[in-house]
Parts: sequence; structure tokens; C-alpha cells
Amino acid sequence: MTKLIARRTLFASGLALPLLTLSGCTGLGGFDLTEAIRRMLTLSSQRAFATLLREDGFYDDQLARIELPPQFGGAQSGPVLAGILGTSLVRNRLLRTLNVAAARGAERAAPLVTDAIRNFSVTDALSIIRGGSEAATRALRGQMGQSLVTAMFPEIGTALRVADDPVLGQALQAATGIDISGLGDYVAREAADGIYAAMGREEAAIRANPRATNDPLIIGTFGLL
Repeated sequence: MTKLIARRTLFASGLALPLLTLSGCTGLGGFDLTEAIRRMLTLSSQRAFATLLREDGFYDDQLARIELPPQFGGAQSGPVLAGILGTSLVRNRLLRTLNVAAARGAERAAPLVTDAIRNFSVTDALSIIRGGSEAATRALRGQMGQSLVTAMFPEIGTALRVADDPVLGQALQAATGIDISGLGDYVAREAADGIYAAMGREEAAIRANPRATNDPLIIGTFGLL
């Protein structure tokens, strides 16, 4: 746990660097619009990862929480799996295992998001600024494609294997058409969705109150709207 906290502290301090190095140029009202978007995305990613990487971050977050895959529920799961998942205690244990694995993947994803924001470029920045509460996050996701899923998959798979959870092992044996690899892919995709959802939520909050950021470029650009 100490090493994990240390990594998260180092990560948080690293994410702050882009905010210190970005500078405004010219654009709407004298502001560089793309630079303003980068700053907003940097801040929203900082806040999103700070939430998701704290203890039980994914599990406690309604937008990002990883639910059990379809093979782990419903009538089609069969009597054995239904018996394993018959109590809320067992289901919550499995959910926590999946969400802890998602957090491990998110740690791997965070530097990729930082780099993508640093290199973020658009042909029509004004359309993103005027595009709605999560427009910048959607644009970033479009540029990143499946890179987060690809990056997180090995880390999540490793986390699931070393969890050494007998309940998870029983559930995997009883489920149809899923194994550690398939479960890892599912968690990676859900975790990516959760990361972007958390970033979008933070972007919307920044847009709603840009002055709270104390960033003159964000205030000057989004405050005009």
C-alpha cells in the first residue's frame, strides 16, 4: 500500500507540470483557443485521476464503477454461477476485485493521457469550446482511439491474476465464454469508459465555473461564453 501511495503522489505531482509550462498566445479575445483547451483537459484529467486512484476510487464512483460482466449475471449464467453470486457479500467482493484491477490499469493510463493532452491539436478549436459540456473530452478520446484499452489490458490482467481470489476463480470456472484474458479485456474497456466519464464530469464543472480554476487563460476563454 505504501508503494502504491508513493506512485500516486509522484503521478499527481507529474500531472501538475503541464499547467506550469503552458502559455497563451493569440486567438479569441487574444487567447490561444487550443492552449485553453489543453489547460482545461489537463486540469480535468488531474481531478479525474485523483478521484479514481484514491482507495476504492473506481468502486465508489457512480460514473466509473466497473460492474460484473454480463456472463456473471442473469438467468443465462446457470445454477452454479448463480449460487456463487447469490449473496451481496460475494458480489461486492467480486466487484471490488474488478475495480481494484481497473485502478491498476488507470495508473498505467494516466501518463498516456498527459502526453495526449500535451500533443492535442484540432483544426477548429472554437467548435470544441462551444461544443457542450464534454466536447473537449470527446475530442481527446477520438484522438486517442483504443490506446488506453491497449495500455491498461496487461496491467489489469496481471492484477486479476495476482488477486488470488478463490471466489473470482470459481466464478470464472462457472461462467460461459470468459477467462482471465476475456475478463481483463472487459475491465480495460470499462475502465477506459470510466476515465473519460470522470474527465467529462470535471470538464463540465470547469466550464460551469471557470473562475474557480484561477487560471487566467481558462477564465479568459471559457468565461467569455
